[in-house]
Amino acid sequence: MTYAEAMSDDIRSELSDEKYWFNTKTNSVEFGKLSAAVYRIGPFDTEDEASNAREKVAERSRAWAEDEARDDSWE
Repeated sequence: MTYAEAMSDDIRSELSDEKYWFNTKTNSVEFGKLSAAVYRIGPFDTEDEASNAREKVAERSRAWAEDEARDDSWE
């Protein structure tokens, strides 16, 4: 059971500013800022989104590289 599953809906509603994070050190999803910032990717609205954090980072990295390549071709 994950930390998020263990929390009741009442507690989650009180922590409405809390989000899901992907911990790169443990390769796990966390609810709230449980670990050091250097190990966190996020925030994400859902646990599922956080579990796909590495793919999202890779996707954005490819998009940025493509944008830079297009910008460089203007010179």
